[in-house]
Amino acid sequence: MSALHLTLKRAYEPAADDDGRRVLVDRPWPRGLEKHRAAIAEWNKDVAPSPALRKWFNHDPARWLEFRRRYTEELRVNPAVRRLHDIAADEPVTLLYGARDEKHNHALVLAEYLRSELQ
Repeated sequence: MSALHLTLKRAYEPAADDDGRRVLVDRPWPRGLEKHRAAIAEWNKDVAPSPALRKWFNHDPARWLEFRRRYTEELRVNPAVRRLHDIAADEPVTLLYGARDEKHNHALVLAEYLRSELQ
């Protein structure tokens, strides 16, 4: 199987020529981001953490390890993940997220899962 063409970027960052397909992977639309300026090809809410898990995590770095474990379990039974993997196997994909914390957000876990678990 070919390597995935995945990058991550905050949704607020401007689009770049090498972004490929820009996929928003948040459940809520990022605050203050105007849809006509977002350059988003697809909004895939279905690969985001469940509302209950997102609320529990609340972007608290102290809950990061447990969040990663729980979210990975959700991804294992989420059929929407396979479609995203297949797209990234065929073309460059940039996963967009709205969180301020670039080291503790669900897009990191999603990218890791796509790269390792689905090979």
